Parts: sequence; C-alpha cells; structure tokens
Amino acid sequence: MDWDKATDIMVATAMATAIIFFVMGVTQWFSRKSFKKIDKPLVALIVPYALVAITYVIFDYIFVLNTRPDGSGEASFPSTHTMITATFFLCAAILLPHYIKQKSLIALLDFIMLAFIILVPVGRVLANKHWVSDCVGGLIFSVIFAAIYFVTVKLLTRGDKHE
Repeated sequence: MDWDKATDIMVATAMATAIIFFVMGVTQWFSRKSFKKIDKPLVALIVPYALVAITYVIFDYIFVLNTRPDGSGEASFPSTHTMITATFFLCAAILLPHYIKQKSLIALLDFIMLAFIILVPVGRVLANKHWVSDCVGGLIFSVIFAAIYFVTVKLLTRGDKHE
C-alpha cells in the first residue's frame, strides 16, 4: 500500500469537510442577510482552523524542530497531515450533532473520522514521512485545538435554545 498517497487522500477528506462547513456558513450568511445570524458553532470553526494554520507556519518556516526521516530535509514536527486530519475531524464530531439528529448516522461518521484520525499518523510513519514523535505532536496539538473549539462553542451558545 502506498501510505503517502493514502494519507494524502485522508487529509483531503478532512479538508473537504472544512470546505463543506465553510459553504454552509457562507450560505447562511447570504440567506440570512447577516454575518451575525450564521450558526455560532460554524463561526467558531475559525478558531481551530486558524490555530492549525498558525502552528503550520511557525513549525514549518520559523521554528523547525525536526526534519523528515526520509532525508528530504523538510520540516516534520508536528505532522501537518495528522494535525489537520485530527483537528478537522474532532471539530466535525463536535459540530455534527448540531445538524444531524440521527444517532446511527452520527455514530457511523464518528467511526469513519476516528479511523482516519488513527490511520493518518500510522500511515505517515509507515511512509517514512514522519517520526512517531511528529505524529504524537500533531495529535496533541489537535486535541488542544478541538478542546478550545468545544469551549468556544459552549461559551457562544450558552443560553441558546438550540445547542
């Protein structure tokens, strides 16, 4: 199996979910004729997505801690594939119950997202693109970013009828 290509597809799937949420927000903005009327959990996605982007820039261009095991010399800590996939899917798992009421569908989507969250770091190590520490670092950042998103959503929707 070509783990490099497989993990590229999985991270692209995570990015596609972000694009879907972005389109949902823009659609709400235009149909409701106000940015303030966009669902707060959608707007709150700006926070973890921005944190991922900032972390990427810091560790890939400013403060390179590690290089890839394949000898390419590219920055490898944290694993961006891991960080994007885990952050985007963890946030999606928090957001989906706001829009999907079928518990079985949510369970299926959560299972698929969890599988990708596990397979991406494993695949990055097997593809010789990252050290285990790079992937663990990406997962740690992701959990922190998703926790920040969770708290942000709770604060923004406090007192709302439809959490």
